[in-house]
Amino acid sequence: MAVISCSIVSPEGELFSGEVEMLIAEGGAGEVAINPRHAPLLAILKPGPLRLTMEGGEEEVFYASGGFLEVQPGSITVLTDVAERATDIDEAEAERAKELAEKELEGQKSDLDYSLAAAQLAEAAARLKSIQKLRKK
Repeated sequence: MAVISCSIVSPEGELFSGEVEMLIAEGGAGEVAINPRHAPLLAILKPGPLRLTMEGGEEEVFYASGGFLEVQPGSITVLTDVAERATDIDEAEAERAKELAEKELEGQKSDLDYSLAAAQLAEAAARLKSIQKLRKK
């Protein structure tokens, strides 16, 4: 099967660089799948899993905190503030962060408190979703 060059980059550096058969990410309007010969694209990413299908069918799962997805002929670039391999995510810590954010949402006192707690809840839920995608493969 055909492959396309893919890079996942955060301010900390390049987390992944290699050839993939497909990338699936959480776009602003839902999941987006990118294959070789995809039309050029620039899309906003929501926090969530990045699933890479490697040559031969093996799948790797990453977490991205949101950001941008750029598709050019022959290459995919994911630019994100935070990226990590799903295998490196501490599930218990992510679950605690989710519970804490849910409690903060219940006790919100202002719109700012609510927005911050909602963002923290979305990030924790996206980390857990990345772990779940990893388990399904």
